[in-house]
Amino acid sequence: MSVSALSLTRALGSVSGPLQVVSLLSLVLLLLKAVQFYLRRQWLLKVFHRFPSPPSHWLCGHSLKRSKENELQELLKRVEKFPCAYPRWMWGDNVYLIVYDPDYMKVVLGRSDPKPNDVCRFLAPWIGTGLLLLEGETWFQHRRMLTPAFHHDILKPYLGLMADSVRGMLDKWEEFVSQDSSLEILGDISLMTLDTIMKCAFSHQGSVRNDRNSQSYIQAIKNLNSMLFSRLRNVFYQNDLIYRLTREDHWNHQACQLAHQYTGSPLHGLLPNLHQAHVKGPDLDLSGRAQTPLMMRSESCHVTLNRVPCISLLLPTPNPCSCALSCPAHLPCKSIISFRVTGGGSHGGSQDFCADTCPLLHGDHQAFLSPPFLAGIKVALSIYGLHHNPKVWPNPEVFDPSRFALGSNQHSHAFLPFSGGSRNCIGKRFAMNELKVAVALTLLRFELSPDPSRVPCLIPEIILKPKNGIHLHLKSLT
Repeated sequence: MSVSALSLTRALGSVSGPLQVVSLLSLVLLLLKAVQFYLRRQWLLKVFHRFPSPPSHWLCGHSLKRSKENELQELLKRVEKFPCAYPRWMWGDNVYLIVYDPDYMKVVLGRSDPKPNDVCRFLAPWIGTGLLLLEGETWFQHRRMLTPAFHHDILKPYLGLMADSVRGMLDKWEEFVSQDSSLEILGDISLMTLDTIMKCAFSHQGSVRNDRNSQSYIQAIKNLNSMLFSRLRNVFYQNDLIYRLTREDHWNHQACQLAHQYTGSPLHGLLPNLHQAHVKGPDLDLSGRAQTPLMMRSESCHVTLNRVPCISLLLPTPNPCSCALSCPAHLPCKSIISFRVTGGGSHGGSQDFCADTCPLLHGDHQAFLSPPFLAGIKVALSIYGLHHNPKVWPNPEVFDPSRFALGSNQHSHAFLPFSGGSRNCIGKRFAMNELKVAVALTLLRFELSPDPSRVPCLIPEIILKPKNGIHLHLKSLT
């Protein structure tokens, strides 16, 4: 028995030796990480000492005081309190410099710094590595390939298709005019916007308003928006391994599959037309009307279909335009309709971090900024903050069209609904055409008034949208 006890002791001793080494190495590694974290945070505090900000927790940053419901209100308070920008601490040493000054905007949008990988990798499974996420020469080639498809002459024949989609929505509203209750319009406008894109980009025949798949697709997009923003907010969800163990990852995968199935079906329908276009010559268009944005020719006149830009074109479309169309006439001046309206808008990460996030370097063209940026920091452009900045727009909540009159003395980067610089929204003309057609036809048939008992509550996700929808009273003018 004593021999057995001695053997067990020796066995435990032989095991405890490696365990002690592993424990010691782990402790040393932990201490090194702690020192690294401390030094990094001290450097960041020194860098941002010229940019005042609200008090933050050393580990949780400003996350403890943040909620989706009051986030925009908190942002506006900080825009009014801090002159040009303020550092927003996410957690630990993860911090963004939130910028809402036109001079800073001009400098950042004039550069071509890389996008942050942590945000892009969350978007890639959804929209693919298309025009929104590409960088460098590949982005330039794709942008140059798609730009002719959004030329004024190419988009002009689509005005009739847009009008048809809008009239279909307005006909449905006629049925509710006699009712005393208000009508929630955001869902209808989402379907109308999707119907427009399907007709213009994919030559879809008929309407998607009564299609169950379309309803499911729009719901999937809403879910993806919410889940993506939820993941950006949660420090633990930033880790791919942890996120895969959550139920939200399963829901995200299902929503992506549903969205890809919906966008894939019209692409399969276009393939015979693409083959016919190649056989008959390079001047044959896909729809019999005008060249669609999906028909891309190489130098040898071979027609090719790039699925990734097509997915980027369609996936995010219903929400940004529908929210812009649903808001009062002056609200698009203060909201974002540029984020991937047609897959080309690059500066629209989220409503809070509206624009591209990029590390800045010292350069002669930013020497006039005070205080200046330093290399190695992350910068996020808050377009919502810019459009509500009282130093740029006095009384920003007041509807005043004279602000945009010819000859008004406004900064070139004071109003950026479609971003700016080389990566501005490629679909600006398409989006503006859709907005003008929808607003004009609607005002010709209805008088609109808000429901005071159901005031829209705006929440920031990938795009700005009302949490409780938009409820209006309609009065027919015909």
